[in-house]
Amino acid sequence: MPAKKKILVIEDEPHIVLGLTDALEFEGFAVVSAPKGEEGVQLARHEKPDAILLDLMLPDTNGFKVCEELRRWDVFVPIIMLTARGHENDKIRGLDAGADDYVTKPFSVGELIARMRAIFRRTARPSESIPEVLQIGQAKVQLSAHTISRGSKTAPLSFYEVELLRLLHERVGQPVSREEILQKIWGIDAGPSNRTVDNFIVKLRKKVERSPDKPQHILTVYGYGYKLAP
Repeated sequence: MPAKKKILVIEDEPHIVLGLTDALEFEGFAVVSAPKGEEGVQLARHEKPDAILLDLMLPDTNGFKVCEELRRWDVFVPIIMLTARGHENDKIRGLDAGADDYVTKPFSVGELIARMRAIFRRTARPSESIPEVLQIGQAKVQLSAHTISRGSKTAPLSFYEVELLRLLHERVGQPVSREEILQKIWGIDAGPSNRTVDNFIVKLRKKVERSPDKPQHILTVYGYGYKLAP
């Protein structure tokens, strides 16, 4: 029998921890938890979880700092940020800190688990099916290493950033709808308030484009989605 995927929950509200633990264990995951940020970082290093659910508001620090610390320890582990804040800037700041995704409280546990399963399905794909390098303008993307280089600068890419670039590259020159992106990458349905794709596009443009406010490669198809121009 394969080992259970281990999920670390860093959250200080006991009823949320209990609800997540019950739901995740019912779905076949193993769960460990920490109520504070520093304790969560230490537990991550010791337990080596397969994914981390991280609350933004913690009693000893904030989730942004914890996320940055976790990323210094592990570039690849998927981190989903749990936040009661609905402001766009907070979501983008969380992504910039290294989060792969965010879920706004109150959230659907079913949707959260669907997103996690989508992550694990993709990370389980055979490595030989993954192309090694994508060239996008002056940027070179190393997919297996999760890095992007432009000029002399190299930056890490999160799991979702890699998957989004991969999908756009597979359909280079063709528009890809937000709905399809959400379904294929996050495994969820689009909603009128779901800005997940748009937030990741903003983040990727900062790494790919010479002038992010005047993109030449990751282009908006207004009212529909995005397309990649090599």
